[in-house]
Amino acid sequence: MGSGTELSEMAEKKKTLSRKVVAENRRARFDFDIGEVFEAGIALSGTEVKSLRDGKATVGESYVSAKSGEAILYNSFIPEYLQANRFNHEPRRPRKLLLHMREIAKLWQAVEREGMTVVPLRIFFNEQGRAKVEIAIARGRQAHDKRQALKEKDWARDKQRVMRDRG
Repeated sequence: MGSGTELSEMAEKKKTLSRKVVAENRRARFDFDIGEVFEAGIALSGTEVKSLRDGKATVGESYVSAKSGEAILYNSFIPEYLQANRFNHEPRRPRKLLLHMREIAKLWQAVEREGMTVVPLRIFFNEQGRAKVEIAIARGRQAHDKRQALKEKDWARDKQRVMRDRG
C-alpha cells in the first residue's frame, strides 16, 4: 500500500497530464468560422508519440480528408525522434484519425453538401495520456470577414480595458 504522500504525488501528476497541448493551429480561428468540434484519436507509431511528448509538432498547414470511409490527417509535421535509429517515422506521413462511422459521415456530409472544410485545431494528450486531435467543421472566411473579426476582437479588448479601469 502507498503512503499518503505517494497518493498526493500521483494526483498532482495526473493534474499536470490533463490536456497537455502539443501543437495548436491558431491561424484556423482567424481564417475560418469554426462550427462543430470533434475530438479524434490518432493512429501513431512509437517514435511519433515520443516526438509528440517533446512538443515539437505543427498542424498549421495540415488538413483532414476522407479516403474509403476513413478520416486521414495530411501534412501534419511530427519531427523524427532523435534517439530512434532505423525505426524512425516519416515526418509528414498521412495519419489515420479514429472516429465513429457516424461522426465521419457527419463530417463528409457537411463537406459535400455545404462546402465546409474539416480543419485540425490542435493535437494534445488527454487525461489518460493518449494523443488526440481536435478537428472542426469550418467555413472559410473572405478578406472582409477577417477584417470585421479583427475589429470585433479589438473592440472587445478595449471594452474590457475600459470596464476594468472604471470599476
